[in-house]
Amino acid sequence: MAEKAQGSKKSTFAVSLTNFLDSGSIVAGASGLTLWTKALGLSSFQVGLLGALSANAFGAAIGALFGGHLSDKYGRKVIYTYDMLIYMLGTIIVALSVNFAMLLAGFLITGIAVGAGVPASWTYISETSGSTNRTENIGISQFAWSMGPAIIFILGVVLAPLGLLGSRLMFGLLTVIAFIAWNLQRGLHESEEWVEQKKQEKASGEKPHPYKDLFSSAISVKSLLFLIGVYMFWNLVAGAMGFFMPYVYETAGGLTNQQANLLQAVLWIFTAVATYFGFAKYGDRANHRIFFFVGAAMAAASWIVLTFSGMNWTSLWIFVILWGVSAGIGAQAWYALWATELFPTKYRAGSQGVMFFVVRGSAGIWSIIFPTILSTMGFKAAGMFMIVLLIISLVIGTIWTPQTRGKSLDEITRERYGDKYSEKQ
Repeated sequence: MAEKAQGSKKSTFAVSLTNFLDSGSIVAGASGLTLWTKALGLSSFQVGLLGALSANAFGAAIGALFGGHLSDKYGRKVIYTYDMLIYMLGTIIVALSVNFAMLLAGFLITGIAVGAGVPASWTYISETSGSTNRTENIGISQFAWSMGPAIIFILGVVLAPLGLLGSRLMFGLLTVIAFIAWNLQRGLHESEEWVEQKKQEKASGEKPHPYKDLFSSAISVKSLLFLIGVYMFWNLVAGAMGFFMPYVYETAGGLTNQQANLLQAVLWIFTAVATYFGFAKYGDRANHRIFFFVGAAMAAASWIVLTFSGMNWTSLWIFVILWGVSAGIGAQAWYALWATELFPTKYRAGSQGVMFFVVRGSAGIWSIIFPTILSTMGFKAAGMFMIVLLIISLVIGTIWTPQTRGKSLDEITRERYGDKYSEKQ
């Protein structure tokens, strides 16, 4: 048991680098957005298009749809063998970009790689964890996701005097980290649960359709709707923040690029601390409904303060603390956990691919609309939109919180689907 736990920790660390590179690529683009805009003379539409096709939105949506299915069909390990190579190609193109077309292509390729890797990473971590440390390991992956922006924004502050060269160097650094992740991940063993599932399919002569079983099950469809409701509405806010918040600070708040990046760095440090010492440490023991509600309520409160108090330094710091902590114990962390628990092994990654496609696709549409709302209607109107979205996520997640704490994946599957999809028939 101790050996298995040690293996779980090692694999969790290796796979969690995917989350670090996901958020890191979003924030690296965000922190230098005004610099790229000035250097290439980008229009508001082009700025929105960069956000829409990046790892923050459509790019990741496309990658998730294919990556989730491939992970279920060919194994979790196949994603880790090739995915980071695509990621490195994207970040290299961004780092060397000399025009808008090149920059857009780099953002899109990076986004596709991110989307392909995320469903496989959360699935792999969950399947290699036990019933008493699954939330902790998912929390560690979310900690890595939080550290990406924290480190990138700090680098943004340090490299600010270099201007656009600093942004290029950040994408170069992401390339190096992706290379390290590729070397670690391609040495992972395949998920035992996936191997067992494939043995059952071979013995029964079954040839599963990628989405037929998922959408023909009323239980699965309800789970899809619940998780999309929790994650999509929250991510519309978080996604816009992840890519546009420094831009908002600078254009609506009058902050310098260096001040905006520093503020975001502090926000993400709060997120990382709350993820590790909150979600990871207590998620396996605390009441999930209460835990989720607290995080969701803090998120809504943060935007209420920023929207109605204006962008003075007092409201900015209150916002940074409230949102930072809420993001560490809030919707994304719970979605990452529940999305791996509420579906059987047969289409566990594929279901996440579908949901990630919807969530990041909606973020892509919002990324095109948000800058227009900000420029035409003003920050207060944009902030009110954010508050409504966060309240919807809060209500859905609090009312329909699944009762999965302390149960193995097989126990959860048996309770929800019967013996049909259980690995221990």
